[in-house]
Amino acid sequence: MKKEIDKLAWLYFKDGKLLNARSKNKELFYLPGGKREAGESDEQALIREIKEEVSVDLIASSIKFAGVFKAPADGKTDKTIVRLTCYFADFSGELSPDAEIEEIDFINYENKSRCSLGSIKVIEWLKNKNLIQ
Repeated sequence: MKKEIDKLAWLYFKDGKLLNARSKNKELFYLPGGKREAGESDEQALIREIKEEVSVDLIASSIKFAGVFKAPADGKTDKTIVRLTCYFADFSGELSPDAEIEEIDFINYENKSRCSLGSIKVIEWLKNKNLIQ
């Protein structure tokens, strides 16, 4: 039986590129977001995680479901799958790396190899929908 890591992710793009984050001491970028804590809704968890990682406040009323994506989890050798439940949302504040995040960057389709397999799957989906370059 495959193990599944259940995560939430925020999809924010500008100028045809998707926002990704890179943790300290890691090489690959991933979608900002994280895991729910006990009793949290997707929206509550996503708002908390995004504030912790990239210092902005998601606007709760703007959060819209985008899709669910599955991919092999990075750094795992036991066929673990990451399940990303993704949302679009507007925000207030200024994007800035925080907590365990060392760097944020907007990544386009051509540079998707800089990202985790989960991010790559989402980038390909966005590209097919003509939402990113």
